[in-house]
Amino acid sequence: MNWTPSFLWSLGVAAAVAVVVAIAGAVLTDTGPWYDRLKKPSWKPPDWAFGPVWTTIFVLAVIATALAWSAAEAAAERFLIFGALAINVVLNIAWSAIFFKLRRPDWALREVALLWLSILGLIVVLGSVSTLAGILLVPYLAWVSIASFLNLRIVQLNGSFG
Repeated sequence: MNWTPSFLWSLGVAAAVAVVVAIAGAVLTDTGPWYDRLKKPSWKPPDWAFGPVWTTIFVLAVIATALAWSAAEAAAERFLIFGALAINVVLNIAWSAIFFKLRRPDWALREVALLWLSILGLIVVLGSVSTLAGILLVPYLAWVSIASFLNLRIVQLNGSFG
């Protein structure tokens, strides 16, 4: 990493966005009685694990974003990075709103497929200007893959949510 003013600025902006996304996700996530009553698979990660995992993912994503933004030389590259990030941010927040606030794991299952594709897109877009940036996003894809299977099993175990 080259600690130039441009990199530090990118790091600060990416960190601010990550904090907003994390706060939005936390506000939208209600693991109260409704969630507690849902049948869940035995392999579900413990509730305490979600905070540290998401914190790690956000830190890696902030670094990846700053690396890619700093490495991008053309305005078109930065436009593509911004677009891929914006789509991912919206889909990341939307999943929590759909699953927890609307209490529609069935709809969230459809949405998480789009979120997963947006992460794959981020890996490709950021990785095209910084290989390390793309690699740093792999844990995000892995965690959302696990979350997708968990979402699927919750839908299967609990039937209709209409």
